[in-house]
Amino acid sequence: MTEEKIQCDGDRQPLEESSPLRGKPSWIPRCLRRMLPAGFLDEVKEQCALAGPVFISQLMIFLINIVSTIFCGHLGKIELDSVTLAVAIINVTGSSVAIGLSSACDTLISQTYGGKNMKRIGTILQRGILILLLFCFPCWAIFINTEGILLLCRQDPEIARLTMLTQLYVYIFIPALPAVYLFQLEMRYLQNQGIIWPQVYTGICVNILNAILNAILLYGLNLGIQGSAWANTFSQILMATLLYLYIYLKKLHVKTWGGWSKDCLQEWGLFMNLAIPSMLMVCIEWWSFEIGSFLAGLISVVELGAQAIMLELATVAYMVPMGFSVAGSVRLGIALGAGNFDQAKHSSRVALICAGCFSVLTAALIAGFKNYIPYMFTSDSDVAHRLSQLLLLFAPFHVIESLSCTCGGILRGSGKQTIGAILATVGNYVFGLPIGITLMFVVKLGAFGLWIGMIISVLFQVIILITFIMLLNWEKTSDEAKNRAGVKSEAKSLQDDSTSRSGDILPFDKGHSLDDDSIQRELNLSDIASNGKYTDQLVLEDDSALEASNVVGEVLSLKQLLLRRGLAVAFAMTTLIIGLLIKFFCWQRTK
Repeated sequence: MTEEKIQCDGDRQPLEESSPLRGKPSWIPRCLRRMLPAGFLDEVKEQCALAGPVFISQLMIFLINIVSTIFCGHLGKIELDSVTLAVAIINVTGSSVAIGLSSACDTLISQTYGGKNMKRIGTILQRGILILLLFCFPCWAIFINTEGILLLCRQDPEIARLTMLTQLYVYIFIPALPAVYLFQLEMRYLQNQGIIWPQVYTGICVNILNAILNAILLYGLNLGIQGSAWANTFSQILMATLLYLYIYLKKLHVKTWGGWSKDCLQEWGLFMNLAIPSMLMVCIEWWSFEIGSFLAGLISVVELGAQAIMLELATVAYMVPMGFSVAGSVRLGIALGAGNFDQAKHSSRVALICAGCFSVLTAALIAGFKNYIPYMFTSDSDVAHRLSQLLLLFAPFHVIESLSCTCGGILRGSGKQTIGAILATVGNYVFGLPIGITLMFVVKLGAFGLWIGMIISVLFQVIILITFIMLLNWEKTSDEAKNRAGVKSEAKSLQDDSTSRSGDILPFDKGHSLDDDSIQRELNLSDIASNGKYTDQLVLEDDSALEASNVVGEVLSLKQLLLRRGLAVAFAMTTLIIGLLIKFFCWQRTK
């Protein structure tokens, strides 16, 4: 029963809790408040509580490579260029793949958690571990051929030492790649249950140790670039290990981990159908910027320097909307898995509004200080002047890219990554790069032209993505989510089980019959609490799922599993063997 606010003069209507202005900030004019979704302020608080720690954790991951670059920068120009190139190769062929593939868990774990099918979450994690570890093999095949790939560019023989040092750094990093993949899975396993801060704690600890290790290995033991590579490798392994220990010691896994099960060998198709588009969404944009940096280097050293700094700024600024992208994805996915599609729609809108507001603020600050920021990175007046010109384009680019990033989170939370992958491909390789390259070399705008092309690419994607989200059938999407979560979504199944499992089924809203298609399991995300400030699982109203199933869809027989998974392992190992053969036969002959 709602509580009325009694007015003394008797000529004003009582204000009920369901008022359209409830949950909206009072400092905003009344006419504008009516344009905001109901419960806006409450949702903003919830998303900011998730987005802030996500931003910090992403920054911690980013700083590990930056520390290596800073330390090696004091060794000499060749060493600095080698580390920069090695980190770029590792990111493009390794880290980006890990981030993309593990993003399938943003869909599966959040929706399964919302559906309260807790043990299935552990099975999804096991499945992710097996699949991502197999992807290490083709990545290793590229890693061991780094020097040969660089020499294919027919670069000047004088950079032979550069390619040799780059190859050495990548060689040493090889054992760290599985740790990078596992850390991404651990992070998504936690954050899609609303657990955010452990990633921050481990990130801070590892960054401190990474700096100490670099100092000891580079200057204490005089290992040079080799020491920096070992420090980075150890830090990546330590980060995954510490987060695992935190999960184990704090018993964050108890409700979701039922031990290793043969069920993790099932549903690889479902996982890959989400993982591959997710990977493309991440990699295509990442690769586009790396291509742009390579092209800028063909123009002049000044263009390359300005482009490199611009890209670093864009990467750091991108972490702010990334926080809201994750927050929106988590809350939306949980709501869809619980059948609360109205809440999912609400969360998506608030995430876009928050990301847009923060991006405008960030863009305004950078544009306002465009003549001062360059000198924080370089003392070269030519590079600084060129960078100040490029920063004029950063403001519109960052605002549009922030919306694109948040839309990507909404797609992941709803399981619609395919549309994102298609738009990323078309936007970057049909519009962005062709237009940017034309403006760079034909119109002779240099890096300025490249960023114009990138703005056009992102704008194209944002317009279609926002339209797609506005027209999305949320009820149907919720049914799909509950199917992925392994719980029945039909109202009939609820009716059949209502007597036998009355303690598990939450009450329906008044005015709905059991035959109404709009029946949904109640999950008021604004009431979800966090025991321990997002260091424990989000507290759901009920820990049990409706007709929970650990396997969705076709169940493969033992013979089918042995054949299909055996072929997957064989294919992965074959790629590594081919890489080794290329390394020891092809490149040896060319030397």
